[in-house]
This record gives sequence, structure tokens and C-alpha cells, in this order.
Amino acid sequence: MSGANANRWYHATAIFSVVFALAGFSYNVWRMEASEHNNSVREASFEILLQLADLEQLVYAAHYDKDPEAGNPRAGWVKVALIADLSTQTSDTVQQQAAGLREVWGQNWSGMHSDRSAADSIVAAIDVVRAGVRERLNNLE
Repeated sequence: MSGANANRWYHATAIFSVVFALAGFSYNVWRMEASEHNNSVREASFEILLQLADLEQLVYAAHYDKDPEAGNPRAGWVKVALIADLSTQTSDTVQQQAAGLREVWGQNWSGMHSDRSAADSIVAAIDVVRAGVRERLNNLE
């Protein structure tokens, strides 16, 4: 092999190595960002599921147990607002479902103690959000 030919192979190898290193670095950065996004969605989703369970328990305590402390609507408002806030970290669908829950809660919280249909409406809205969150978790990258 002549010196000029060896020099070309050296440059080609060096260029290929740089391109390969940049491609690997770019993929690694993308993967880390995707993993971080998935972790954020996962954490928000799990917290939403916990808040939904607490809200459902609050509705049951208010309606079936007639417990004004465990079924306190002010605590329900806080949970509904937190669910709506956390939903912004999940997906547009879950965000819309959380907004729907907030609307249903706003229309029915005052009747949940005595009106079964009000309590059932709130629980149905909770179930919609819960299903949306589970679907979002199942579709993580």
C-alpha cells in the first residue's frame, strides 16, 4: 500500500469514527430524554391513580357512611384540582378527562351525600380518568 493510499484510509477511518461517535451520542441523548419524559409521566400517573382512589373513597364515605369528616367536599376539591394539575404531565386525553372530572365534581359534589345519582356520576368520571391513565401508562415508549 502506498503512503497516499494509507493516508486516505486513515482519514476515512477517522471521519467514520467521528460520525459513528456523534450518532451514538445523539441516540444516547434522545434515549435519556425519552426515559426522563417516561419517568415524569409515570410518576404523575401513579399519583393521579392514588388521588383518584382517595377521591372515590371520599365519595363513598360521604354517600354511604354519611361521614362529614371523611366525606368532606373541601378535601374533594383539593384532590380534583391536584388531579387536574398532574394530568398536564400525562397526555392531552387524560388532561381532558381530568377537566371532565372537575366539571362533574362541580355539578355533583353538593348532592353526593344524599343523591345516589350524584355519587354515581362522580365515580363514573373517576373511572374514566383512571382508564385514561392506565391506557397512557400502557403506551409509554
